[in-house]
Amino acid sequence: MSNKNRSTTCDEIIFSSFFKNHFKSLRNYLYYKFGDRDQAEDLAQDAFIKLWQNCASVPIEKAKSYVYTIANNSSLNQIAHQKVVLRYAKNFGGSDKTNENPEYILEEKQFQSNLLKAIEELNEKQRVTFLMHRIDGKKYSEIAIELEISVKTVEKRIHLALLTLRKQIDL
Repeated sequence: MSNKNRSTTCDEIIFSSFFKNHFKSLRNYLYYKFGDRDQAEDLAQDAFIKLWQNCASVPIEKAKSYVYTIANNSSLNQIAHQKVVLRYAKNFGGSDKTNENPEYILEEKQFQSNLLKAIEELNEKQRVTFLMHRIDGKKYSEIAIELEISVKTVEKRIHLALLTLRKQIDL
C-alpha cells in the first residue's frame, strides 16, 4: 500500500498517459525557447526518460514540473553551442530562388531578417510567451498554467513583445 501512496508515476499506463498528454507541449516550449526542433525533441525525450528512471521518487502530481525543470536545465547546458549554430545559420545565406523579382526577394529577405532579429532581441520570457501564443495558438490561460504565471503576466509579456517587435521592424 505504501508503494501506491508514494507514487503512481511508475505505473506504465499512467506514465504513458502522462507522456501522451505532456510531451508535445514540452517539446514546443523548448522549441520556442531555443529555436531548434530536433534539439527540443531530444531534450523532451531525455526529460521523460529521467522521469521514468526516477519514477519512484516523483509523484505524478509533480511530474509535469519535474520534466519541465529537467528539460530546461539540460537545454541551458547547451546554450553556448546553440548560439553558435543560430549565428552561423543567420549569417550563411545561400541563394536558391528561381524566377522571383530581385527587388521582391531583397525586400522579403530584409523583412525576414529584421523580424528574426527583433524576435531574437526579445527577452527570453517575452519570446517564449509570444511564440507559444502566436505559433502554437495557445490561449493566455494555457500559457499561464504551463509557465506557472498569472494570466495578467502573460498579457503583459505579449503586449511588451508586440511593442518591441513593432518598434524594431519599423526602424
